[in-house]
Amino acid sequence: MTQHLDIHPLTKTAFSPFGDVIEADPATMRFINGGTTERFHALSNAETIGDGARVILNLFRGQPRAFPFSIEMMERHPFGSQCFVPLNGRPFLVVVAEDEGGKPGRPQVFLAQGDQGVNYRVNVWHYPLMALDEQSDFLIVDRDGPGNNLEEYFFDTPFIIGAPTL
Repeated sequence: MTQHLDIHPLTKTAFSPFGDVIEADPATMRFINGGTTERFHALSNAETIGDGARVILNLFRGQPRAFPFSIEMMERHPFGSQCFVPLNGRPFLVVVAEDEGGKPGRPQVFLAQGDQGVNYRVNVWHYPLMALDEQSDFLIVDRDGPGNNLEEYFFDTPFIIGAPTL
């Protein structure tokens, strides 16, 4: 039987088991460049594991998803974190799950605003990029290097996400 998933606002507290929310945090702000720039410092850490691994920057161009949407699989990266930062100021969905014995548990869905990004920690189950309404560009910070840094799990029964309220 298909199960429906609720969509929750993306907050640092709710997302903390999976990684970090990337957003302008006044507690981390400092002025630089002669006082003309606000720097929101050390919002997250990029992680890489393994010999020859390096942190890289990518541009992903996500196509909008149609709803209701079926979550049939999840993925994780055992050797590196993965950070998604929207470049067009558009909201997107973040789907994550806790690990339960080497496979994802029940997914949780968060609505990220256009001024929020996420950094998934190493080995966190998540669904691939979920752009909403329009094609959207994202800056991605992740790992490059030797080894298979992708593990996928396919659910026996999919989960359904209804249309988000933007």
